[in-house]
Amino acid sequence: MLRRKARRGPGEDTAHGDPLDAAQERRVRAVLALGGVPQADLPDGVQQVRLRLLERAAKGDEAPRDVSAWAAVVASNLAMDWHRAKRRQERLGERLASLRQHEHPSGEDTSVLSLAVAQGLDDLPDAQRQVVVLRFYADLPVRSIAEELGVPEGTVKSRLHTAVRALRTRLHEDEVV
Repeated sequence: MLRRKARRGPGEDTAHGDPLDAAQERRVRAVLALGGVPQADLPDGVQQVRLRLLERAAKGDEAPRDVSAWAAVVASNLAMDWHRAKRRQERLGERLASLRQHEHPSGEDTSVLSLAVAQGLDDLPDAQRQVVVLRFYADLPVRSIAEELGVPEGTVKSRLHTAVRALRTRLHEDEVV
């Protein structure tokens, strides 16, 4: 349990164990929004801040002196992480497009295929997308992927198989290939 009580406004309900009061949540949302996080992703960001605060308590760490300030700093870091992930995804899309153009320099067909593959990757569950990217774009062998992720090789192979099948089905449904 937290050793310090988070400052709460009068009338705030602490019975449900929410580590953030309404004012702190509004502040976190504002920091995320000002940091460029899209409106649709703000609830996830607020939940991440709550989760980090609860993780601190679960580890037995002392609560921050000023929960509101701590939450704002965490929200700011989350906004930076969101931008990094977005840039990483954009670079991956550009790399995919450039790789496909080198293989098939015919232009329009490859850009349609690259876009369809990128959209297909976006639709995959995180674990499947991760192994596809590591295997086919980072060109890592299955053994290395398994070691990096801390999962058995069979799990990596299974995720790859399921992901490739889903991508293939999507490309056929979209009549891209």
